[in-house]
Amino acid sequence: MAQITRRDFVKAGAMGLVVAGVPMIFKGNPLAAFAAPLPASGNLEEYLKHFAVSEVEIRDVMSAALAHGGDYCDLFFQHAISNTVALEDHLVSRAYTNVDLGVGIRVIEGDRIGYSFTEELTPKAMKLAARTAANIASRSQTAAPQKLVTSDVPNYYPINISWEEVGINRKIPHLKSLNEKVFATDKRIVKSQVWFTDSTSYMIVASSDGRIACDYQPMTRVFVSCTAEQNGRREENGYNLGGRHGMDYFSPEKIDLLASTAVRRTVELFEAVKPEGGEMEVVLAPAYSGILLHEAIGHGMEADFNRKETSIFSDKIGKPVAESFVSIVDDGTNPNMRGSINIDDEGNQSEKTYLVRNGILESYLHDIISAKHYGVNPTGNGRRQSFRHQPMPRMCNTYMLPGPHKHDEIIQSVKKGIYAESFTNGEVHIGAGDFTFYLKSGYLIENGKKTRPIKDVNIIGNGPDVLTKVVMVADNLELMEGGGTCGKNGQWVPVSFGLPTIKVSSITVGGVSS
Repeated sequence: MAQITRRDFVKAGAMGLVVAGVPMIFKGNPLAAFAAPLPASGNLEEYLKHFAVSEVEIRDVMSAALAHGGDYCDLFFQHAISNTVALEDHLVSRAYTNVDLGVGIRVIEGDRIGYSFTEELTPKAMKLAARTAANIASRSQTAAPQKLVTSDVPNYYPINISWEEVGINRKIPHLKSLNEKVFATDKRIVKSQVWFTDSTSYMIVASSDGRIACDYQPMTRVFVSCTAEQNGRREENGYNLGGRHGMDYFSPEKIDLLASTAVRRTVELFEAVKPEGGEMEVVLAPAYSGILLHEAIGHGMEADFNRKETSIFSDKIGKPVAESFVSIVDDGTNPNMRGSINIDDEGNQSEKTYLVRNGILESYLHDIISAKHYGVNPTGNGRRQSFRHQPMPRMCNTYMLPGPHKHDEIIQSVKKGIYAESFTNGEVHIGAGDFTFYLKSGYLIENGKKTRPIKDVNIIGNGPDVLTKVVMVADNLELMEGGGTCGKNGQWVPVSFGLPTIKVSSITVGGVSS
């Protein structure tokens, strides 16, 4: 089978041909590979050709990885392409493409892990990387990898046209339209920035226990930031939308939503006040404020923190952690959401996992290592940033399920408090769950009504404590149609989150002195 070297791969990308995928069957000419992207619906045989590897070669690499007696090994092949276009004040300010290719090889023996990767997909280079990872093991007895059997893979993010088939000439009109709508929405807008990104990741995961699976992962995101000026004073805010979508996602309605929300959030800051600080009732708005749930509570339910007993939830399985109307899930199967995955980066199918059901802590989020430790099945949450990184338990889309209350009922129940719409610049200590978040958009609640917008507000508290203080949950669950990129142990992965409207009986709000 023909091979492409890393040097040829990078050289081809530098020649500006990376608008297409990079199938590795190129009949002696690596540049010809860029003319035909791998279909989004490609089968395993097509993926093997794409990476120019065979099942025999994969098993040979696994044998090298297990040569010193490892219990288990896996190979993670990845070819990733990302494109970014930025528009600033009516002009395209930058446009670039990143292309990456390689395989990561992991060997596990007991609690020890050996990991290595290579950017060159030749048998020689892969075996060298495998032998490096194998050094973690030290047993004379070795086991041969099992025969590979193709795993079924669902499709939670079907798209009509792959991003490799979409040129920059089709993206710029959307950016210009969005930019024009931002300026047209309010005459106080003096500056606008629009970022359009799309990416594709082709992957194969093969493991020594006989599983092999492939996946095509598309992604896109548009972020708009605008600055408004009034009486010599400037304010800035923004909004983003995206997910695992194709080009047809960016309809005129979505462009209108991006522009109107970004402008509204910005100009409202001219009327914003600094609230009085102290302990008070806080209402968390649907969708975007779910980042607080993700950061302050969700991380504490990832199994590696609990296996190491650094999470406050490490001894609470089967115990009440919230009111009976509170249920929290992590779900990788939500159609087209940013955090959704057909399979995780260990080859396990994604699933919907109840973390808290009816107030009781039911499960952690597991990769294969933590699942073995706890004697349970993996939950499809073994995720990694790229082939250069080891997988670990990570969230996908984390959200609280609808409850028995109504949005208006919750607002009307608050005599004095705040309504938190969106956050930024948060800090969380995973073990104890202590957090500080800066509120970017929100309102005062006075005598049961939302009144003036607020700004310069910090929310300070403890995630597990706040969870026990959730006293009302509405029936209006919304998932963040955009999401974020979550950092953990130096790795970043795409996620999303959500909430219905919820009321927390008491959180410390940093404001002005009374």
